[in-house]
Amino acid sequence: MADVTLSTDELRRYNRHLILPEVGMEGQLKLKQAKVLLVGTGGLGSPMALYLAAAGVGTIGLVDFDVVDHSNLQRQIVHGTKDVGRRKIESAEETMRDINPHINIIKHEVALTSENAVDIVKDYDIVADGTDNFPTRYLVNDVCVLLGKPNVYGSIFRFEGQASVFAAEGGPCYRCLYPEPPPPGLVPSCAEGGVLGILPGVIGVVQATEVVKLILGKGDTLKGRLMLYDALNMKFRELKLRRDPECPADGRCSKIHKLIDYNQFCGVAPEPVEQPPAPGEIDVVELKAKLDRGDRFLLLDVREPHEFQIGRIPGSVLIPLGQLPGRVGEINPGDDIVIHCKMGGRSAKACDLLRAQGFKRVTNVKGGILAWSDKVDPSVPKY
Repeated sequence: MADVTLSTDELRRYNRHLILPEVGMEGQLKLKQAKVLLVGTGGLGSPMALYLAAAGVGTIGLVDFDVVDHSNLQRQIVHGTKDVGRRKIESAEETMRDINPHINIIKHEVALTSENAVDIVKDYDIVADGTDNFPTRYLVNDVCVLLGKPNVYGSIFRFEGQASVFAAEGGPCYRCLYPEPPPPGLVPSCAEGGVLGILPGVIGVVQATEVVKLILGKGDTLKGRLMLYDALNMKFRELKLRRDPECPADGRCSKIHKLIDYNQFCGVAPEPVEQPPAPGEIDVVELKAKLDRGDRFLLLDVREPHEFQIGRIPGSVLIPLGQLPGRVGEINPGDDIVIHCKMGGRSAKACDLLRAQGFKRVTNVKGGILAWSDKVDPSVPKY
């Protein structure tokens, strides 16, 4: 470490670190020499990027291939309104360099895959997982296990979050907690279920703290512990995690030997090719034509009331899917009934429910109100 020094500006910048006995000059030089990979610059990646840059982590790698959307700005604080439509990785780099021009930022503007993960991860000391989907979480975990890199994990949904340190020496990995992914569609994404914008700030800061502790070799990390956070009730809990008992005592993993097809492992189907409406479905363009012609039918919206308040198709009647079994009596079985939701999934269930009740003329709106906004009326907000 003798050949690594701090400039006069860095000495001023990191003053509050340098006077901490647990950090000091030695610790700050460790931070400057460290190489940390952030997978994702979204809700979790944003606070990690900001605080690790400010802390003086010398090399920070960013993996992201997405662009900034208006819906990101409620929680992804490394990006601003001026960045909408811009590559996230470019926006994040600009903000991080403004915070600390003394750091080195390496951009990997790709999706992390089984084909490139080893080549990307091998040059870093620590990986911080800011992803929001199961295939990439398992991929990050497995490549960290194979390469012996600590995986600083975090996840968020609605008002709840969790964090841990996986794949650290002798500790459990993500598969010890979740040996198998949940069935596809069982756990909704934040895009479907929503997330409190402040929540990823809390979890992301916890992850950044764990990264710094690992670099410094100080404190008790979350290795072997899962921190659970309930923002709505402001409660923190902790669960003990143990390594899979089938793994050998020398720390090797008995289950992870190579990277696999993680979409297949998690049951994620490839992006569907645009298809015409199936039997029992109607396209939003055809729905618009029915409305314009003045056809007589009931347009039933089975979303939740708070979704209905965001935007609606003119003339629709709201009966949330959860209330539909008890409110079937409000619907005339002889009517032509057209049902929609946000994307088409809940409305398909509503169609099945009504058909089971003897309704004959029931049609699902393919793509839901999001397709309506895309193809018919862009003034209807997307969420």
